[in-house]
Amino acid sequence: MTTKKPARPSVARPKGAQVKKSAPQVGTARVAAIQMASGPSVASNLAEAEQLIELAVEAGARLIVLPEFFCIMGMKDADVVKAREAEGRGPVQTFLSRMAKKHQVWLIGGSVPLEASVANKVRNSCLVYDERGKQVARYDKIHLFGLDLGNERYQEAKLIEPGDKIVVVNSPFGRIGLSICYDLRFPELYRAMPDVDIIVVPSAFTATTGRAHFETLIRARAIENLAYVIAPAQGGYHLAGRETHGDSMIVDPWGVVLDRLPRGSGVVIANINPAYQASLRKSLPALKHRFITCRQIKADVVEHHATAKRLSPNGGEPIAK
Repeated sequence: MTTKKPARPSVARPKGAQVKKSAPQVGTARVAAIQMASGPSVASNLAEAEQLIELAVEAGARLIVLPEFFCIMGMKDADVVKAREAEGRGPVQTFLSRMAKKHQVWLIGGSVPLEASVANKVRNSCLVYDERGKQVARYDKIHLFGLDLGNERYQEAKLIEPGDKIVVVNSPFGRIGLSICYDLRFPELYRAMPDVDIIVVPSAFTATTGRAHFETLIRARAIENLAYVIAPAQGGYHLAGRETHGDSMIVDPWGVVLDRLPRGSGVVIANINPAYQASLRKSLPALKHRFITCRQIKADVVEHHATAKRLSPNGGEPIAK
């Protein structure tokens, strides 16, 4: 079987950057992953995110995904707790809704700190907005990162209250499975999702674990689920002294990296092609050959009833949902 060649990277940076406005082919949709190196100022991070979203829109993206904690990478845990919002209220959620509506795109706020059941923690929540600016789905990160290498330690459980529900959302681009960063190491999460066409993995991998595993895990999730994977990441040095890996990428269902950005702020762009995906699933029907199922946690499938049209799997014109 012939595989597609990786697209030439189209890197976009906030200051003076240009993005090629090549139109997607008929029956495909243009998607974007945004990479940042966020700091402790929510206002500054939102300003940079707005510039990057605009660059993605200029490049023709109709589905845009931001990285984990794009709005704040605090100096300490208390900074993140202070910035947390109640669901449906707050400057970060208002920003996401406004951007989606202004540009008439689907926008996924990689993750946002929302209120938890205790005062000193947050929910690490991936929020999905449709082209009208309406929040249509929320996923709270289930798996919490822990690492102890002696000179490098992380314990997300001290800050984050875990979620307990798998979430997928039907969209004009196909069925999207939501996950965040460390979830990537747990393939049973994705197996428990009803067959998904796109997986999003907004991340803030450490430089250490990212170099070792990020690309391998992203491509593995794409291959085993025969799904597109959109993986925006934090990538660079942060004021708190943390270094994140970056290497935001979009990978096709055959495991081919379509576009990537190794380091710094920018936009990763690619086309998703339902006809190509359908042909792979027909040629290699591995999803139909599954014998062991993952049913421990029930998946919440969010239906979307807007007037948006969904791409036809045969590569033709969009069809009404």
